[in-house]
Amino acid sequence: MSAFNAKDRSLLRMLAIVGVSFAIATACMDGASAGPPTVVELYQSQGCSSCPPANENISTLTDRPDLLVLSFGVIYWDRLGWKDTFASRENTQRQYDYSNGRLKRRFVATPQVVINGKIDIVGNNRAELTRAVNGARLPAGAPALTLSGPLLSIAAAAAPSGGADVWLVRYDPRTVQVPIQAGENGGRTLPHRNVVHELVRVGAWTGKAATYALPPATDPAYRTAILVQGVSGGPIIASFKA
Repeated sequence: MSAFNAKDRSLLRMLAIVGVSFAIATACMDGASAGPPTVVELYQSQGCSSCPPANENISTLTDRPDLLVLSFGVIYWDRLGWKDTFASRENTQRQYDYSNGRLKRRFVATPQVVINGKIDIVGNNRAELTRAVNGARLPAGAPALTLSGPLLSIAAAAAPSGGADVWLVRYDPRTVQVPIQAGENGGRTLPHRNVVHELVRVGAWTGKAATYALPPATDPAYRTAILVQGVSGGPIIASFKA
């Protein structure tokens, strides 16, 4: 005589199905996180009163392994009375390239969040930001990127019709508290994380296997990221974070 009645056997079958479904879902999640990270770029200024909420929202995403979150300080709001301590012309030009290229915006503004070089949102709404990030993926067939010491290798793969730029990004993963002494945010102390300090175009990529020599970091605490994207603010097709 069976130790389980019909109801017990039905329950066991349901538990088995749930267990298999969970295992499949876990495997899918693991596979997704093992791929190239989704690139989330924040363009902000310490002199912009609208930026702190977006900066805070972005900071909540920095520890996710499936994301590469980068904070770019821009210079055009320095005229409001406070010079951004992390802003650079290179960062600002990158935002202009997006505006004039893929995103086709009539002007630049902060705070702007650009995801995989394809879409942009304001970023002050955390729920909207999370939805946009979770729905983003880099295109299939992205070239494999390998970093060995100072050498970056890109495997052969399909490249955009106009070729691609290869960008070296060095950013600070630490949270840095910045006291703002003037301007729209004067009197506040604002936390910053994953701030970009080095943005260098290391070369072009045409789809063939290639190797690039990277310059040393100016600070050993900085982390390294690589972006391969269409020229002049095109979509990002491959990414890597060390």
